[in-house]
Amino acid sequence: MFKQRYNRDTLKSIICLLMNPNWKNFLLSKNALFDNDTDIVFPSPEREGNKRIYPIAHLGVLTIAGSDAAKFLQGQITCNINDITDIKSSLGALCNPKGRAITTFLLVKNSDAFLMILPQELLASVKKRLQMYVLRSKVTLTDSSDALCLIGLYDEASQPGEVPEQRFATSSQENIVVNLQNRNLIIAGADNAQALWEKQVQLGFLPEDSAQWRYLDIISGIPWLTAETSEEFIPQMLNLDKLGGISFNKGCYTGQEIVARTHYLGKAKREMFLAECDALATPEPNSTIIDDSTGTEQSVGKVLYAQNGQNTCKMLVILQIFDTNAYNLRLKNHNQDKLILLTV
Repeated sequence: MFKQRYNRDTLKSIICLLMNPNWKNFLLSKNALFDNDTDIVFPSPEREGNKRIYPIAHLGVLTIAGSDAAKFLQGQITCNINDITDIKSSLGALCNPKGRAITTFLLVKNSDAFLMILPQELLASVKKRLQMYVLRSKVTLTDSSDALCLIGLYDEASQPGEVPEQRFATSSQENIVVNLQNRNLIIAGADNAQALWEKQVQLGFLPEDSAQWRYLDIISGIPWLTAETSEEFIPQMLNLDKLGGISFNKGCYTGQEIVARTHYLGKAKREMFLAECDALATPEPNSTIIDDSTGTEQSVGKVLYAQNGQNTCKMLVILQIFDTNAYNLRLKNHNQDKLILLTV
């Protein structure tokens, strides 16, 4: 199927129309600056303390509702819809028939509906793709990015990894809260979001640039896709099997044959790694990575996405798996930008 490419400036102009105006005006009143509605910055952020609060606008919310919503999603996505409850969310992917991930997402159950948290720049195309399969099913697809706001909370004092099974644990009272170990992703209506922001600031959470939430997602190994990387990788290359985002016993879904064959006949030839470099400019998604030890300019991988922060650039990269694992990596056409692999 033809893969549509989008101009990034066009995508940003579309996204700018989706943010709830009351929420945007509230953030403006808190001295937020908008380069565009996906990059929100605060002037001279305070560095005292270890608690941060983030406005998240690069992710959107697609609501899948109706009496057939669960059955419909079960036939389209990699994770098992029966494992997703009001107290447990899951990562997953929507694939094309060749098993390539169109988008990755965090799927949250909200009463009888499901909230698919995914990159805002992919939301419209994903909605259109899913709509093709609705047919006579009792399912409605709604872009809820205007009605629902996403907020991130990070507490450096909370040590990650202590209770790994609590990752993606979910609670729902006034707002929906998804546990990311030492972080929480909160889904709230616009009015609730404002009240929650005020309360958390009073509790010592300091406003931080939205780009730094992307940085935290990267070092947590969450494989968000972009327009450039959509339909490039099978889910295992994105480590979704290790993150609990693929079910191998749920039955058929679009792309399932390729995903299952990779699982049962051997591991994927490429895998996702966390890397860092001292690049001054953030590498674009799908930038080419080469291995100097091969003595050629041949590509051995691609950048999934990257973000500068804390005096270095962190990125998730998809690399060919070699038996020796003796990588000497750099970005193509950037001789000084050596990549160091880290543990996700």
